[in-house]
Amino acid sequence: MASVITSREKDYSQWYNDLVLKGGLADYSAVRGCMVIKPYGFALWENMRDQLDRMFKDTGHVNAYFPLFIPKSFLSKEAAHVEGFAKECAVVTHYRLKNDPNGGGVVVDPEAKLEEELIVRPTSETIIWNTYKDWIQSYRDLPILVNQWANVVRWEMRTRLFLRTAEFLWQEGHTAHATAEEAVAETRQMLDVYAQFAEEWMAVPVIKGVKTANERFAGAEDTYCIEALMQDGKALQAGTSHFLGQNFAKAFDVKFSNKNNELEYVWATSWGVSTRLIGGLVMAHSDDDGLILPPRIAPLQVVIVPIYKGEEQLKAISEKVQVLVNELKALGIRVKYDNTDNARPGWKFAEYEMKGVPVRIAIGGRDLENNTAEVARRDEKTKQTISMDGLSTTIKNLLEEIQQNMFNKAKAYRDSHITKADTWDEFVDILNNKGGFVSAHWDGTAETEDAIKEKTKATIRCIPLNNEAEEGSCILTGKPSSQRVLFAVAY
Repeated sequence: MASVITSREKDYSQWYNDLVLKGGLADYSAVRGCMVIKPYGFALWENMRDQLDRMFKDTGHVNAYFPLFIPKSFLSKEAAHVEGFAKECAVVTHYRLKNDPNGGGVVVDPEAKLEEELIVRPTSETIIWNTYKDWIQSYRDLPILVNQWANVVRWEMRTRLFLRTAEFLWQEGHTAHATAEEAVAETRQMLDVYAQFAEEWMAVPVIKGVKTANERFAGAEDTYCIEALMQDGKALQAGTSHFLGQNFAKAFDVKFSNKNNELEYVWATSWGVSTRLIGGLVMAHSDDDGLILPPRIAPLQVVIVPIYKGEEQLKAISEKVQVLVNELKALGIRVKYDNTDNARPGWKFAEYEMKGVPVRIAIGGRDLENNTAEVARRDEKTKQTISMDGLSTTIKNLLEEIQQNMFNKAKAYRDSHITKADTWDEFVDILNNKGGFVSAHWDGTAETEDAIKEKTKATIRCIPLNNEAEEGSCILTGKPSSQRVLFAVAY
């Protein structure tokens, strides 16, 4: 199996595609720019989704669902918002087909033109705030803490599985508040939720920060983000949380009567992560032999493969394994006993290695006699012989060790790829020869930000929230700067 994977060193982009396809996560579809998420990939997304959903609900949020279609006039109401998404919108103009009288199959019925075109949602701020107008009259109706799990369409021309597709799955939170302070606190809280999920469940270290005006979400006052680093030294925006101010409330005339019986506009937030996280997970951890998945969200945490001669030996091994399987399931561990006879053990080992299963257990005739099992861990590609006595508890502890080890490894790589640059030559040299985040001074202007991007393809990924004041000079213009920001080439 390993021989069919392109190495990271040879072609990182092809390596990534090989892992997504051969690891059984996704496939290309008949619709250009769209993907099919295969069962194994969807199981991974379900584990991520379910944990995030628990975290949302633990912070007081509830789920709802809003229409896929948005009247075109809604997008026109918030100027910055429509400007940000206009080039990515899919538009529905007709509602009926008919048979071609010339025998050419079906055609659009020209008499079935919609009075107003409908936009297939690129994001839901407009349809939701039009709805909130009917839900909110008084401060007693606030806050509204709603999340939606849905699909969205952004008409991308250059696509990559999971990382950038025309249609993808995501969640989008949309909240309404009585004060700016409450809305900002919500925005920061959800950023913390995303960071905690990325680090504790995906084992991906992230940097929390705020976007520059150039990189801000269309229609937002401030965009907060978490930024991760992939193994090729490129950054990945892994989640965003937006303070929308009163922009959408004003666009849709959403007012409430405050405690002083005065009318004022509602304050808003929105926040979201998507199936792009799966792409980040693959690139942050995997190797040239396949996927490496963190145990907490791996679809399958443990696989057990019997090595036997004859049906009698298989029966004896299976009886022993069933006890272990029951113990592992009782501990909440997702386990599979693969006793199928359609492939040799070696092929199975390679297959589960490709799929990134954290722990593999092999039990053969000699293990049966010695009451032992061979336990292999995917993250370090090591194996050892362990007694069957108390093995389920040992495996549970091993899974937590693997989870922490994966985070530590990713963090060590990330930390070693945050490099300071004080001159333009240093900046360019780091980007070209080392990669990662470059911590450098910037004069604070959009013009300089654009010029740096034009020259190097690097963007300001964020202004870190824990930034310290530091006087310096912009790497490009030499103008005064009061703090460093993080640049990187990004996906």
